[in-house]
Formats: sequence, C-alpha cells, structure tokens
Amino acid sequence: MLALSLYRMIEVLMRRPAKIAFLAAMILGATSGLAADRPVGYLAEGEFDVTHVLEPAPRAGDPRYETDRKIFKATRRMIGSDRWKMAALDAETGTQALLRDFSCSVGIKLTEQNSPNLVHLLQRAGADTGRQSSRAKEVFQRHRPFTIDRGQICQPQSELYDEKAQRMSYDYPSGHTTRGWTWALVLTAVAPDRSQQILERGRAYGDSRFICGAHNESAVEAGMVSASATMAVVSTKTSYQADLAAARTELQTLRLNGEKAEGCDAEATLVRQRVMPKLEQRH
Repeated sequence: MLALSLYRMIEVLMRRPAKIAFLAAMILGATSGLAADRPVGYLAEGEFDVTHVLEPAPRAGDPRYETDRKIFKATRRMIGSDRWKMAALDAETGTQALLRDFSCSVGIKLTEQNSPNLVHLLQRAGADTGRQSSRAKEVFQRHRPFTIDRGQICQPQSELYDEKAQRMSYDYPSGHTTRGWTWALVLTAVAPDRSQQILERGRAYGDSRFICGAHNESAVEAGMVSASATMAVVSTKTSYQADLAAARTELQTLRLNGEKAEGCDAEATLVRQRVMPKLEQRH
C-alpha cells in the first residue's frame, strides 16, 4: 500500500512540472538567501590555521587544569553581584548586544542603523576569527568547567549545547571571548583615540566568561590569542583596509551628531574591577 501511495504521488507531481519548478525555485531562493545572510570573511579557506599558534588546552594533571578548577570554584562566590549581572548580559553575542556593550567605550551609542559600515566590517572580521576558534575547539576538545565541577553559571546550559553533535559544546578557546576581543581590536583601529577604553572593555568581556562559569579562564586567554593572531593576518588584506576606512569615516560623522551612550559611569566601575587579583588575595 505504501509503495502504491508513493507511486501515485510521483505520478501526480510529474503531471505538474510548473508547480515542481516553482517549488524548486522557492527552495533554492530560500537557501541562497540564508547563505547570503552569512558574513564572508577576508581570509581564504586554509590560508591560516590558529591551532598552530595556540598552546594546547590544559589536561588533567596539568597545573593549568587545576588553576582553572580553582578559578571556577572561587568565582561562584560572585553569583548575584553586579559583576555577575554584567557577565550575564555579556553572554548575549548578537550584533546589537555587542554594539550596546561597546558603546560606552567608543563614546557614542552604536546601533545597526546608525553604523552599517562598522557592522559590515565587524561581521566580516568576526567570520574569520569565529571560524578559527570553532575549528580549534574541535581540535582541542576541552570540556567546560561546569561539566567538571558542579556550580551555577550565568546563562542557561542549553545555550551551550551542541544540538548537531548531541553534547555540550567545547570550551577551548572561548568563542565569546574570541568575538569580543575581535570587536575590541577592530574598534580600536576605527577609533584609536578611544583605544584605552575599548581594550579595557574587551578584556572585561573576556573576564565575563569565566565569571559566568561558562568557560575556563585558560579558554578566555586562548580566545584573546586566537582573535589577535587571526586579526594580524586579516589586517593585511586590502579589502579589510578599505572597509576599515569606510567605518572610520562613518564613525567620525556619527560622533558629530550621534546620541551619547547611557549608563557609562556604572559600566566603567565594573570594567575596572580586576577579578583575578581579588581571587589571589582570597587564597
């Protein structure tokens, strides 16, 4: 019966070639639209491999492994603090969220609408650094801290689950930190007069990942190295340099009449908190 039903369905479809063509066009259009939405980086496939730059991820018995465990346990004492709440906000990696996170450091309210050239630059550079960190995760396969020691984290664990692989996604290097540090490096190139504030915010963005407990501290350091190494190559590309020039011009205009960012004093207080020295004093 099933075979007969399938035969009849095929027979009906064969009598309607126009509908088949229409459906095929719809499917192709949708898939090509999805591909077009994905930012294309500046580097060619295989041009650079950050796994040859990064130190291998810590393993059980390695002093770095035990240090990661101590940091994870110690930072659970920060649950509920203002810095913890900032880490929860930093867990959002969408473009608009990152524009919000870096607005104070740049000195102007950034949105996708008022800075399209900047967003284009950041997305393309982020495609390169993100691809490198994702590849490195699969090579090193380091487990996240909350899967080793029990403890609350600042975001739902489901957000860190790899549905395709049916397991928790890997830890090293931190993809969030890679993305945040990429933004810090690019924004510094766009607004060099704000480099101090931007880089401090980028460092704090990385700190948020081990404060949150989603990543080990070693993964945060590796994320910064991964982004820095990849961006060193990206910055040599003429297409990147052209996009950078356009973003600089755009930001200069925005600064003349753009809206100021809000809540910057409170953010600056949190950014200035150095978490690691505090941990050292407590032990």
